[in-house]
Amino acid sequence: MQSRSLARELALLVLGQLPDRDGQVMADLSLETLLQKALDTLMQHWQETLDGCAADLEKAQQHLLDSELQDGGDRGGIQVAVRDQLQASIGAAEQVLNGLSGCLELPRLLALADQDQVRDDARRRLALVLEQRSAIDARLDGVMEGWRLSRLPRIDRDILRLAVVDLTALRTPAPVACNEAVELAHRYSDDQGRRMINGVLRRLQQATTTAASS
Repeated sequence: MQSRSLARELALLVLGQLPDRDGQVMADLSLETLLQKALDTLMQHWQETLDGCAADLEKAQQHLLDSELQDGGDRGGIQVAVRDQLQASIGAAEQVLNGLSGCLELPRLLALADQDQVRDDARRRLALVLEQRSAIDARLDGVMEGWRLSRLPRIDRDILRLAVVDLTALRTPAPVACNEAVELAHRYSDDQGRRMINGVLRRLQQATTTAASS
């Protein structure tokens, strides 16, 4: 993994431990502090996912109980609902397992990378998001099409914010910035989040291209 990609991922995870409002990143944040904040975010994220799995399983169990109590009725519909909930739980559990694997891999990747470059790049991205968050959010809201950024999960919002920083302040080529954001979405978001991020990035890229040519 390139140092820049690793710094982007580290910045994403650290953002999850910072207040969702404008602020400042301490200039003396060490790589160890950044890594600990990143791991804290991952643990919190996967715990929330597991809580969602438990809720889906409880719903499936309740639907099964309801079907046993029914005399006739729409048992086929209940079975479909139970199947969908079980599939959602299995998919979320697989996401947690993949994420836990990523947790174990992150310290090793940092050890192999240019640590000073990763730390400095991650802090730079953090500072840019925090300093420009209001303008970034307004720009994203402008391409959301019937949705608001504030309604997305925190990690999805931060993936999009970092993509805007890449496209604007860091002058990253649009295909690279979007591909990196999509890769983060595959690692840390669900199917609905990935579709939303893909759509927003596509419209954001179109808007950026139109603005540059006008």
